[in-house]
Amino acid sequence: MDVTLTQQAVVLRPRGPVEPLDRRVLGVAGVGVGGFALAGVYQLSGSLHLGIPCLLHATTGLNCPFCGATRMAAALLRGDLDAAWHFNPVVLVLGPLIGVAVGYQLLTWGLESARLIKLPRLRISPVTLKWLLRALAVLLVVYGVARNLN
Repeated sequence: MDVTLTQQAVVLRPRGPVEPLDRRVLGVAGVGVGGFALAGVYQLSGSLHLGIPCLLHATTGLNCPFCGATRMAAALLRGDLDAAWHFNPVVLVLGPLIGVAVGYQLLTWGLESARLIKLPRLRISPVTLKWLLRALAVLLVVYGVARNLN
């Protein structure tokens, strides 16, 4: 697997152009923030349980791989890890891993943009990214099928 940090050393008070942030990082960060915002609305709405219903579940009664993610995040906001695991264990495990990677990318870009410090950036080769996305898709399909077998 070709996931590396760039070979640059840490530079204090960097000069020159700042390497732009990959738009995909911003997209994933936006989805994560939006998901927790939705979970906050769900949690604060009390018995109304305001949220976005799953189209697959609403039409077929089957759970998609992401069903329960809003309730999982709401349980995390309450500090109830057991309930969060019950609602969606796959998203509970993958979410923080992706969040740390995205957070690091945002932090390195922000510190460099503020001209404070330049840290090595996380790099994933296009081939590795393609295989990671395929593995994620297979994991989600298998999980989506398995959770509906009960």
